[in-house]
Amino acid sequence: MDGSEILAYLGALVVGLVLGLIGGGGSILTVPILVYLLGLNPVIATAYSLFVVGVTSAIGAFQNLRKKLVDIKTAIIFSIPAFMAVYVTRRWLVPAIPDELFSINSFLVSKDIFIMIFFAIIMLLASISMIFSRHKAENELPKIITYNYPMIAIEGFGVGILTGIVGAGGGFLIIPALVLLAKLPMKKAVGTSLLIIAVKSLIGFLGDVQTLTIDWKFLLTFTSISILGILFGIYLSKLISGKKLKKGFGWFTLIMAIYIIFKELL
Repeated sequence: MDGSEILAYLGALVVGLVLGLIGGGGSILTVPILVYLLGLNPVIATAYSLFVVGVTSAIGAFQNLRKKLVDIKTAIIFSIPAFMAVYVTRRWLVPAIPDELFSINSFLVSKDIFIMIFFAIIMLLASISMIFSRHKAENELPKIITYNYPMIAIEGFGVGILTGIVGAGGGFLIIPALVLLAKLPMKKAVGTSLLIIAVKSLIGFLGDVQTLTIDWKFLLTFTSISILGILFGIYLSKLISGKKLKKGFGWFTLIMAIYIIFKELL
């Protein structure tokens, strides 16, 4: 095992740790780890990311379910359009993208470059969301709650397409939607988000199983390390301020996004 592999497995631990601490964001690390440390093709990397994120989030969701921090009804309404969108995207849309898209002067934009640049743009949006988020405290939420389920379903479909293309869970989009549209308290939004991420990521991965060759030994090892991370992260979340961690991770994500854009374009 060389230095890059060791760093990659340490990265898997961090992916789970971040998911456990702030309920999202950790999946944004998975694709860069697989592409830049292990040299995997971006299409394979996004597929593996769906599995890692899906299984790890499922463990986290189960832990939150035991604490009654998951809103099942909202999760179902969000998940159904989301998993339909992510499955269609992975099964048919991603394989349909041509290997060579277009060229600007002598610079050829390939499928791999497109996926990584699109991924970096999503990372930029995620970082801004984490750095500048202003969530209401539970006692600031309205007493009479009205659920905007049509908008929740529409957002679920949109997040599903993004998840299918970049292989990230989309927690940075899901959590604000659950707080603003479903009026969930922050802790419940985090727990519900993990369940939604788990369902749509794993169903999206089913679309890849039919079109890609999967290295199950590596994938299960990487995922197992990530699961250890989320269990440790959930434990630490009782001791550490998630708000401060989220902002710090947001700045880290911003730097990573800029690095990916420069690396792919230059």
